[in-house]
Amino acid sequence: MAERARWVPLLLVAVLAGAVAGCGEEGAQEGAELTVYVSAPGRQLCDEAREAARGVKTSGEHTLRVVCLGTGSKDGGTLAKVGGNARRATEDSTTVAYVGEPNRETRKQSQPILASAGIGQLGELSGREAIQTVIAAIDEGDSGDPRAAVYDAIEG
Repeated sequence: MAERARWVPLLLVAVLAGAVAGCGEEGAQEGAELTVYVSAPGRQLCDEAREAARGVKTSGEHTLRVVCLGTGSKDGGTLAKVGGNARRATEDSTTVAYVGEPNRETRKQSQPILASAGIGQLGELSGREAIQTVIAAIDEGDSGDPRAAVYDAIEG
């Protein structure tokens, strides 16, 4: 028992250090690369988003990088895959938006994960429309905090 008690403070310090390390500064420097995750079955939605983001810069001179995450099936994918995709987006500090699964019921699985990280989710749009929405939200919102600007425009 005494052996366990000796490790508890060390474990607590390690957990707190990890939490603080994940809290980086809010916002993005001008000209930073920002990421939009696309989670969908097939390639069409992602290809459209990539094409729409190619060479475009926001008013803050940000560029957009599109990361494609497949769901594995035409009906929207397994809950584990959808949840994993959403968690991956939340772990990336450059994420500003998530273009969710085309199926509304499937998107309900990723929504709480993304909302907890302040990431707006777009659904039922083409890849081009989604990227245009993200760019407009960044340009019209707080360019110092593009994630919050996109979240407010989409979810607010």
